[in-house]
Amino acid sequence: MIDRRQLIAGSAASLVATNAFAQTVKKPVHVIVGFPAGGGTDVTARVLAEGLRGPYASAVLVENKPGASARLAVEYVKNADPDGSVMLFTPDFPMTLYPHSFKTLSYDPLKDFTAVGPATKSMLSYNIGPMVPASVKTLKDFVEWCKANPGKAAYGTTSAGATPHFAGVMFANEAKVAMNPVHYRGGAPALQDVVGGHIAASVNPVSESMPLHQAGTIRILAVTGAARSKFLPDVPTMKEQGYDVVVESWLGVFLPPKTPDDITQALSKAMGEATRSTAMIDSLAKFASEPLFQTPKDFTETIKSDITRWGPVVKASGFVAVD
Repeated sequence: MIDRRQLIAGSAASLVATNAFAQTVKKPVHVIVGFPAGGGTDVTARVLAEGLRGPYASAVLVENKPGASARLAVEYVKNADPDGSVMLFTPDFPMTLYPHSFKTLSYDPLKDFTAVGPATKSMLSYNIGPMVPASVKTLKDFVEWCKANPGKAAYGTTSAGATPHFAGVMFANEAKVAMNPVHYRGGAPALQDVVGGHIAASVNPVSESMPLHQAGTIRILAVTGAARSKFLPDVPTMKEQGYDVVVESWLGVFLPPKTPDDITQALSKAMGEATRSTAMIDSLAKFASEPLFQTPKDFTETIKSDITRWGPVVKASGFVAVD
């Protein structure tokens, strides 16, 4: 298991900037994360924060504000001063899925924030465990098994309304088979029930499922990337197996609305430097994740495209998030 404290400490030592020029923001910068400390989003935020220390500000602190399915953090940044000292670090789904899954949402992802850029990209895995016979080796095998065992045709998700949930919906629609999503509070409990034979399958970030796959306690049948994961080169994509499901997630940075463009561009430049650093690339690889850089303009277009893409999927599922 990865020692997250050692990872953060190592990244801090490698990523501390030595730039001599004055920082863009003179006061301490707070990176707001809508999840508890120690999780994947939090750890990645801390790695990025070290890369921003120096080029962007002299002090960059990660502040966890979990609650309301990460919406507390989102709303906090929406209402923060637009001086560059408060930024949101978030997975894609509060910005791309929530507009469709919540009947009312207190923020507009495109109007209420200044999109700066993504920091990482990753993909999901479709996993099965001992409830499913060893003869099931492909997605098509699994679909046939589900049809023959409708009472067991279920998959675990990391939470209701998040990207893994709807990636599973997309696969079930493509496969034309009924699969019941079972929602957990995080990826670890879902995988524990797969390993324990309590549920047939799960959809998780590759970073969560890869160690168990390598240990032989679960089997990853497919990944959701446009191409195979370089961390699991022997595992085919869903598309390779005949199912048009491509889901690649990002972790990105947002500033409050009306943030001056010079601050936005300075932060974007600092993020570009951080994501190209060997230290960050090596740190992210431990979580089966890769750096990703886009300009604020390109990132905004990505968000628009993702919002448009997820709308029909959420609507067809009939899912409505509960406040």
